[in-house]
Amino acid sequence: MSASEPLHTHQKALTINLDPRIFGSFAEIGAGQEVARWFLQVGAASGTVAKTISAYDKEVSDDLYGAGTRYVSKPRLQAMLEHEWSQLLSQLDASRGKSTCFFSFVDTVSARNFAGDNETHGWVGLRFQTQPQGPPSDVILHVNLRDTSNLAQQAAVGILGVNLIFAACYHLQSIDEFLAQLAADLPLDRMEFDSVECSGPAFAQWNPRVVHASLVANQLAEAIAFPLDGTLAPPTDLLYKKAVALALGPFNLEEISRRRIIENVLATLPKQEVEQSKGSVGFFCFSRAPQAADEPPLTAGQILERVDGLQQAGGGVLVSRERELYKVGAFVNRYTKSRVHFVAGLSVLVRVLLDTYKDLDGSLLEGISRLFRENVRVSVFPMPAADLQEDRSAALASGWKWPETNAFVGALDIEPPEPLSHLYRYLIACDFIQPRELPARESSARAK
Repeated sequence: MSASEPLHTHQKALTINLDPRIFGSFAEIGAGQEVARWFLQVGAASGTVAKTISAYDKEVSDDLYGAGTRYVSKPRLQAMLEHEWSQLLSQLDASRGKSTCFFSFVDTVSARNFAGDNETHGWVGLRFQTQPQGPPSDVILHVNLRDTSNLAQQAAVGILGVNLIFAACYHLQSIDEFLAQLAADLPLDRMEFDSVECSGPAFAQWNPRVVHASLVANQLAEAIAFPLDGTLAPPTDLLYKKAVALALGPFNLEEISRRRIIENVLATLPKQEVEQSKGSVGFFCFSRAPQAADEPPLTAGQILERVDGLQQAGGGVLVSRERELYKVGAFVNRYTKSRVHFVAGLSVLVRVLLDTYKDLDGSLLEGISRLFRENVRVSVFPMPAADLQEDRSAALASGWKWPETNAFVGALDIEPPEPLSHLYRYLIACDFIQPRELPARESSARAK
């Protein structure tokens, strides 16, 4: 198939139905049977569909796939994939295996419920062969459904399923090509891909971490996470109902100090706040968006370079598509009602207050109000005056002042121009901006 010839979902499903090599099963729970429906309605479905099933009843589902897991979870999806693949081969391998590339498509989805108060997301999986009787490969996705109605979300899942099978059959030449086919006709305001795991011989030349980084580099996800333990988990699994601290560089200190700064903020969270949540978690955080208008966004490779450097400092990393703090705060607040603490060096705070927020009608005031309405606090740590000098031209051009010193400069030492200074003092007085001292080890270095 030529990547230069985009096909409609109908054409993709029909192409697969007419390919005599491809045959498989569908097991869909939670968003109708929209994937199988495409193959059944376009014609020649007998050329592709071995079975479709939708086990909505919990007892029926548990009997098929085992009890003891959440119904919309990765373990549940994996149980479905193992069961459906095993059954498909046991029934058909002897009769069709020598000429057929089998596949099993499965999904478990939480689409918009009748009350409209649930988290709308899903796990989607595909196991497939690239040659008859060859070893299988797997793709496991986590997606967030962004449409506002159940019907639209079901339709999006249907498109995704067709895209996934089509991409696995015809578009394995490169990571970017595969992901582009996966997200075809599914813009970010309809569906977000925040975890993609590819394994098996079809992906032997692909680095799983590059695939993961490509989600945000290609703007298929608002943010992705790289936990310190090396797993590739969606942000919802890591942030759900937790108090969150996100460290934004630069701090211009030794890398090991960055982790200690996060720990310092987490240790000062109100006890009641932590008890009312599911604990607390801290990440380093940066954006793939350019910091200046003449800079390109980060590539997947560049993202991984920064992730590796931060993980060496002892922490997991959250990579955001956006650079504005109010957008990052809104993203995290999708998964938690607990407070979000941005942990920032002084230069980050200066950048936030210098931003013109041209995409907002209310400019700076709207940007600041959106940031702090999301139950956000910004903990600001001092940084060496010599390092702050790097941002001096932009700050001085706007009338910012700070002491001439060879020591550190903190949030209480810096003075914005009027009338911004009034807003700045208000944010500090109301504890939205929290001036911090460096942890003990760095404080002793500061005093020298």
